[in-house]
Amino acid sequence: MAQDTAVRPDLHLHYVQACQKLGQPENPLIARVLQEADENEEIRCTKGITLKIAGNNHPVPVQRVRDDDLGALASVLSHAAFVKGLDLAYNVLTDAGAETMATFLQENSSLRYLNLTFNDLGMSGAELIARALHRNTSLVHMRMTGNKIGDQGGMFFASMLQRNSTLEKLDLGDCDLGLDCLIAIARALIQNKSLRAINLNRPLLYSQEEETTVHIAQMLKNNPPLVELHLSKHEMKNFGVERLCEALQENSSLRYLDLSCNKITADGARFLGELLKHNQSLVILDLKANRIEDPGATHLSEALSLHNRTLQALSVVSCSITGKGLTALSNAIKSNMILSHIYIWGNTFDEDACMSFSELVQSGRLKPNCTDVAPFQVDGRAQLAELSHGLHREYYWAPRHRVVAHSAANASLALVAVSEYL
Repeated sequence: MAQDTAVRPDLHLHYVQACQKLGQPENPLIARVLQEADENEEIRCTKGITLKIAGNNHPVPVQRVRDDDLGALASVLSHAAFVKGLDLAYNVLTDAGAETMATFLQENSSLRYLNLTFNDLGMSGAELIARALHRNTSLVHMRMTGNKIGDQGGMFFASMLQRNSTLEKLDLGDCDLGLDCLIAIARALIQNKSLRAINLNRPLLYSQEEETTVHIAQMLKNNPPLVELHLSKHEMKNFGVERLCEALQENSSLRYLDLSCNKITADGARFLGELLKHNQSLVILDLKANRIEDPGATHLSEALSLHNRTLQALSVVSCSITGKGLTALSNAIKSNMILSHIYIWGNTFDEDACMSFSELVQSGRLKPNCTDVAPFQVDGRAQLAELSHGLHREYYWAPRHRVVAHSAANASLALVAVSEYL
């Protein structure tokens, strides 16, 4: 390990030299993160680091990373193979910066994680980055969340998925994807044998025919290696849910299904209940902000009580459920020892529901960190208070229903094992 440390470059020194060579000033945020990386002794015991140069969550305002800053940063990383991850979320990168990033991705053979969440990349930037990933053979984890690349930009990523055989996690949520690119992505995933997690949340769909859901269902029938799928805010109705459930009867790979914030009602929950009676692979099901009501909760409870022994986490937050449905869910937990995480806040609690979930928590059957409610009493009557727990929205499969936090001495440097990106 000492020999490996000896050859590691001084990141900040290389950055200063690169800025001088390019004739541009240092970006204080980049400089600080690189200095912290140089000073952190923990890197001597790790196989790689992630540089967290995100422009948000700082106690004081920072100079966010701009397009002109990427040249010097890329020069530093070209000499630092131990940098396995780069977080540039919430900065002000545009399509001009995407050109520099694309060149870097074509030449770099060590970076495994890249986060460009909520920058200002558009269709042209998406094309540059997607085309770079045709040749890149190291990147495993790519996040484009919140960049308004549109339907045309999404088509470039669909084309990339037909060629790239390395990428395992792709986040295209809140990117204004449209009908055509979603269908193209679904078709690409029939042949792609490497992608394991994809976020397609909040596309811009104007059709009521649910064509995208039908194509995604067809993709799932082919049993790809996909284990995590996010379809939040797809305007999905019961017809679409039925198509998905039909496909998942034949699918044995998917573990995490996110259908939150759609238009699923009790009939859709009935299809999901029938699925849970037979499916032996789903571990996490997110139905937050649908309108399944008591009949839907009852359908799910029946399947979980009598049949399913694989689902471990269920979210029915804000699903218009009242005491009857909530009590049915609590009874399901009593008889199903595999279901360990449930999130129910935002529904209508009556005294029976409060008592049922209070008993589950107080008896230890439901751990406090595995639900979003905590029991208390007022005048001798059971009540429930909201906790800030819930299914994490990081979009990537984690067996413990959360993304494991990077251990680091500061907020700018994350120390990671190579296996985290596998």
